[in-house]
Amino acid sequence: MKKCRQCANQATLHITEVLDGQATEIHLCEKCAREYLEDAESLDTESIAADLAAKLQELQSGGDDDLGRMTCSGCGITLNEFREVGRLGCPFCYDSFRDELRPLLENIHEQVLHTGKRPERSAATHDDQTRVLQLRKEQREAILKEDYETAAVLRDQIARIEAMLHGGGDSSAPERESEDE
Repeated sequence: MKKCRQCANQATLHITEVLDGQATEIHLCEKCAREYLEDAESLDTESIAADLAAKLQELQSGGDDDLGRMTCSGCGITLNEFREVGRLGCPFCYDSFRDELRPLLENIHEQVLHTGKRPERSAATHDDQTRVLQLRKEQREAILKEDYETAAVLRDQIARIEAMLHGGGDSSAPERESEDE
């Protein structure tokens, strides 16, 4: 269910305006739709469409370039990458992009808090999965700095956690011996 563009009510009228090949969707409740249609009759239609197209362009461009370059602290995805792909990279993205995601979630889900159940199997593995994401980020940074020893240690830590997650090992397994010893 979409929310009205003007107020918090449920949208009952969905208008698609096309101007110069650009489609613009407008979602309005019954009351706001009447006002919109009355205003449209009294104003020049092209000026309304031009205003809407300008507002849509502003929203699509994200306004500020610095805002689009915001990155997630967990996986490193930028806000622009999220907008292009439509998927977040990790659980930390919700915190990193909180202000930008809130209106989107309210429009799509009409709420911003998840109130459903959480699968039992994910509760135990959530922290480990989060740790793997953080370790992978640290490993990428170590490789960029050409610190290959640290990257190898991180790789081994990731492998141990993933083996444990997939039921293939336990976390008390001894460290691999270094070839130097």
